[in-house]
Amino acid sequence: MQKPRLTAIAVSVGLLSVTGGAIAGDRLDHDEIKQLREAGQILPMGEVMASAQTVQPGQLVEAELEREDGGYLYEVKILAADGTVHKLYLDAATGEVIKRKEK
Repeated sequence: MQKPRLTAIAVSVGLLSVTGGAIAGDRLDHDEIKQLREAGQILPMGEVMASAQTVQPGQLVEAELEREDGGYLYEVKILAADGTVHKLYLDAATGEVIKRKEK
C-alpha cells in the first residue's frame, strides 16, 4: 500500500511544507504563516485536521493554506474508506467548513 502524500502547513505540528496562495498568485512563506499563527489569525493544522475529520472521516491526503479575499482558508483533501476524495474548504480562523466538494 502506498503511503499518502501529506502537504501541510502547520507550525503547531512541525510540518512546514508550504503550498498556498494559489488564488492570489503568491505563496505564503514560513515566517508569514508563523506570524499568522502567533497572532491568532489562523488555527494550527492539528485543529483544522480534527475539524475536517468530524465533517468527513478518512485519511488526510493534502492540505493547503490559501489567501482569499483578504482572509485565509485551508483546503483539505480527505480520502474516504469508499475511495471517494472529499475536498473541504475551511475558514482558517475558525475551522468552519465554508464549502465542500466530492470526487
